[in-house]
Amino acid sequence: MADMKAFRDEIGRWAAGDPDGPGGPNGPGDPGDSGGTARGLAAALGLRTAVLLEGPSDVAAVEALAARHGRDLAAEGVCVVSMGGAMNVARYAGLLGPPGLGLRLTGLCDEGERGFYARGLERAGAPSGGFFVCAADLEDELVRALGPERAEEVVRAEGDLRAWQTFLNQPAQHGRSRQRQLRRFLGTKKGRKIRYGRLLVEALDTERVPRPLADLLRSL
Repeated sequence: MADMKAFRDEIGRWAAGDPDGPGGPNGPGDPGDSGGTARGLAAALGLRTAVLLEGPSDVAAVEALAARHGRDLAAEGVCVVSMGGAMNVARYAGLLGPPGLGLRLTGLCDEGERGFYARGLERAGAPSGGFFVCAADLEDELVRALGPERAEEVVRAEGDLRAWQTFLNQPAQHGRSRQRQLRRFLGTKKGRKIRYGRLLVEALDTERVPRPLADLLRSL
């Protein structure tokens, strides 16, 4: 049975330029293709939409918000994809959008990268209207929506209080706002942003979901 992880793995191989991936000489339509390609998996899963996100922490946040609303995105034909960085938007848009698998594209981007996204999507021949813009990044949006005090409560509840206090004592953090400190803290250890992407969404009041995230979910 096809599953979303297999599809994501295949897309990752394709985006990396694997010759055995769906865009290589052994891709869909090649006599040697085993059928485990992105195109075949997309059809088996009934995919209609791809949500392009910069990294796995964004994926964790989007999937956590969907779960809070009782939605199973995979069952709805929606694949949430980590591109491994904003620089890959043109490649992923070309593979998943109208030029490639023909899926509807949507996603999030940071304000500072809005122009880059627009150019990348245009270069890929994909529309840019379905992307929602975060002021700095999604972590900043989540901390601002929660408020620094509530965000610190999440850090304490997760058992990261000592690491947080050590971080605050670093000279580079002196004079920074608590919101900026929290945003920076989330990126100081591998895997922390992914974990807190989910935790911060789960801590949100449903009436205070950051607008870009709420608008994205409503669009799916």
